[in-house]
Amino acid sequence: MGALKSLKQEYAIIDSIFLQFCASHGIFSVEDFLVHDVYMLVASTEQLANSDRLKQGINQILSIIETYHQPWMNGLVLLEDREQNKHCLSTGCESFDMLLQGGLHEGHVTELVGPSSSGKTQVCFQFASNVAMKLGGVVFLDSGNSFSPTRMQQIVTHISGSAENKINGILQQAMRNIECHAVFDVYALLNVLHQQKLKLKSQTGYQVRLIIVDSISSLIAPILGGSNAHGHALMVSVGYLLKELADRHNIAVVVTNHMVGGEGGTLKPALGESWKNIPHVRLQLSQDHARNVYAVQILRHPYMASGRNANFMIP
Repeated sequence: MGALKSLKQEYAIIDSIFLQFCASHGIFSVEDFLVHDVYMLVASTEQLANSDRLKQGINQILSIIETYHQPWMNGLVLLEDREQNKHCLSTGCESFDMLLQGGLHEGHVTELVGPSSSGKTQVCFQFASNVAMKLGGVVFLDSGNSFSPTRMQQIVTHISGSAENKINGILQQAMRNIECHAVFDVYALLNVLHQQKLKLKSQTGYQVRLIIVDSISSLIAPILGGSNAHGHALMVSVGYLLKELADRHNIAVVVTNHMVGGEGGTLKPALGESWKNIPHVRLQLSQDHARNVYAVQILRHPYMASGRNANFMIP
C-alpha cells in the first residue's frame, strides 16, 4: 500500500476528482487515509454535488485495506532469514523462557490475554526491563496511562543484582533505552507506529529490539461493532503494520488483550475472530494474588503445542 494515485488505473472509482478531494484533506497515501478520521471525511462529502461517488471511493479504499496482504516469499529465503536474523529475547523469567524455548521470538507478534488484574501490564514491565537492561531499545505504547517508572526501577534493580554503588548507572542506561508513548486512540497508535517505521529504516547503532502495546484491545474495541467496515479495516491495518515492523526489522512485538464473555459464560479473548489470526503467538495469563505467582498457558503458537504452561514470579 502506498500513494493513492497508484490505485487510479486499477479502480475506476479512484479518479482524479476523488484524488483531488483526498488531497484537499491532506491525504495522499493509504497511510494518510488510515490516520485520518474517516467519519469526518465522509461527513465532509455531504454538501458536495458528487457526495455519493466520493463515498463510494472511500468505501473502495477501505475494501482494499481489508484485503491487503503480504506477498509470498520463497520458503528457503524465509528459513535463512529465521536462522540468521530472528533471535530470542529473554524475558528475565527462566520458566517463561523455557516454555517459549528461549523467550520472545523476533519477527513474531506475541499476544498476552487475560482478565483484569491477571498481570498483563506487570509482565510487560518485566519484559521491557530485561530487554532494556541487557539487549537494546524498547518502545512502550501505553494506552491506559499505566506506565510506571518506579515499578520499572524496582524490576531493574532486582534483575541486576548489582551492588548499590553500581545500580544507578545500570538503571539510567535501562531507562534511557525505553521510549514511552501515550496513545489513547487507534489513530494515535497508527501515527506512532508509522513514525517508528520511518525511524527504523534509518536507525544506526541504537537498535529497537522490542515493541509493546499495552493494551491493544482498549484502542481497537471502541471502533468495532456491527458492520463497521472502517473500524475493522483499521484493526487489520494495525495488525499488518505490527507484523511488518516485527518481520522487516527483527523486532519482538508484544500486545495485551482483555477477555470478554463467550458462550456459556466462559471468557474468551476480545476483538473477535479476525484479530485472532493476526498474532503469531497467543498466551493466556492468570495470577495467584495470595502467593504472587503468575501462570502462563500457550493458546496458540506456530510450532509449539497449545496447552503447555508454566508458573513464574515477578519481583
